[in-house]
Amino acid sequence: MSLDIDPSVKPHERLAAYLEDDMVAVNLLIRERMASKHAPRIPEVTAHLVEAGGKRLRPMLTLAAARMLGYDGDNHLKLAATVEFIHTATLLHDDVVDESEQRRGRPTANLLWDNKSSVLVGDYLFARSFQLMTDTGSLDVLRILSNAAATIAEGEVLQLTAAANLSTTEDIYIQVVRGKTAALFAAACEVGGVISAAPETQITALSTYGDALGIAFQIADDLLDYGGDTGATGKNIGDDFRERKLTLPVIKAIARADEDERAFWKRTIEKGDQQDGDLDQALALIAKHGTMVETREDALFWSAKAKDAMAVLPEHPVRDMLSDLADYVVARIS
Repeated sequence: MSLDIDPSVKPHERLAAYLEDDMVAVNLLIRERMASKHAPRIPEVTAHLVEAGGKRLRPMLTLAAARMLGYDGDNHLKLAATVEFIHTATLLHDDVVDESEQRRGRPTANLLWDNKSSVLVGDYLFARSFQLMTDTGSLDVLRILSNAAATIAEGEVLQLTAAANLSTTEDIYIQVVRGKTAALFAAACEVGGVISAAPETQITALSTYGDALGIAFQIADDLLDYGGDTGATGKNIGDDFRERKLTLPVIKAIARADEDERAFWKRTIEKGDQQDGDLDQALALIAKHGTMVETREDALFWSAKAKDAMAVLPEHPVRDMLSDLADYVVARIS
């Protein structure tokens, strides 16, 4: 761990630099546990996704929580690897469900191999994650992470049933986000507190921080789809629109739509009949009703909630980085 970190660097990069030694150990553990004697396709598929880059934010949250609370064992490494395996498994399954062809600027595993391989390797990683979490010998850790895995699956199914349904409300959207994104953020933070034997108030604060950070993170991602920098995000503007995803800016616009506008959303989102110029029309309706601004305010609300939760945690360089991270996830959409 290094304290000689340039404060002008982005918060997640500062956190990565501070936790560098731990992350090296976690990456070694991931490579060790994704090996398979009998099925070489497992490490091939897993390595394609795990080694494709990404911020590794979720495992860093586990390591950060443990370090902030003075933990000096090695179970935080196992739990960080567990969190990354759960996340990677969900990505493999998501790409099959969404019929995706790109992830982090590279072809998806289901495109390079096939859907069967992606689903089965995802299942293998889930199994590996449970092996790792039981290695800690903590029933509380097992409860938290197994609950998170169930919540993630539930959120994905809810998203499937809510997809392209114009009656989807903001409450349902938040429920989906809590499942698909925030549940793992919250669990990643919480288990770091549990293995550190922190007071219950601090463990609860970590869970609250992770939940709120995850929601702010996903809202910001959804906003970037309608107004982000393609070079910076790796996504094309309007991907969510083309995939008929009901994200918060659109849900708010539909709630205020007049008869003609609602007919437009019904045709393009519910029926999937999209024509040239429809994305521009969608952007115009979103601008007309000011839903980008309102959605950003929602992201700021959750970011502030994450920062407020940090108040009961001990003063520490990591606490400051986590607080800055909550600001940064929303600053991306300034």
